[in-house]
Amino acid sequence: MKNLVVLTGAGVSAESGIRTFRDSGGLWEGYRVEDVATPQAWHKDPNTVLRFYNERRKNVLEAQPNAGHLGLLELEKYFNVQIITQNVDDLHERAGSHHVLHLHGELLKVRSTIKEDLIYDCTGDINLGDNCSEGHQLRPHIVWFGEAVPMMDDAIALTDKADIFVVVGTSLVVYPAASLLHYVPRHKPVYIVDPKRPDIATSPNMHFIEKTATEGVTELISILLQHEQN
Repeated sequence: MKNLVVLTGAGVSAESGIRTFRDSGGLWEGYRVEDVATPQAWHKDPNTVLRFYNERRKNVLEAQPNAGHLGLLELEKYFNVQIITQNVDDLHERAGSHHVLHLHGELLKVRSTIKEDLIYDCTGDINLGDNCSEGHQLRPHIVWFGEAVPMMDDAIALTDKADIFVVVGTSLVVYPAASLLHYVPRHKPVYIVDPKRPDIATSPNMHFIEKTATEGVTELISILLQHEQN
């Protein structure tokens, strides 16, 4: 089976009702990025940061996978599908996808502020005073703006082995995730599914499906299967 590597972004989850910072000019449910998604915000006002992610966690638990998520699962019948997602929700997993790498962390997990390898599942609220097994405050298991992206090397390794590379629901402006395009093997086909064509350098092997994730993934499946039969 060919290796199909998929980079997904906020556009996939948006159709399940999960809002993003870009929905309202840099605000997320009324919060500025700088106030809830940076190390500086955590040190300045951890209560606000925890409250923000507690609210987002509830939002994710109420959401359901959409046709975009389910379409990527359908592709597992024909390809070795590896999903690299910038999203922090678990909708790919709930849709049934078997191989999901989270670049920016996971909302339904928390970790120790001191020992980053102490990670716990979490479906409820986290407050000040909630500690890891070694007595250190817990924080969201999220890669905040300004922090290193520890899974980036694994994502590059997957991309480097791609026979087909697909981008779904991302504007390709957030780095280092957007740089994965540069690691796709030369001459391998790239498909970009998004209503708005991203402002990137194009190449002959790059194909655009200017539709939402729910519509675009359906079209992508048809295109890929037709190519495989020819």
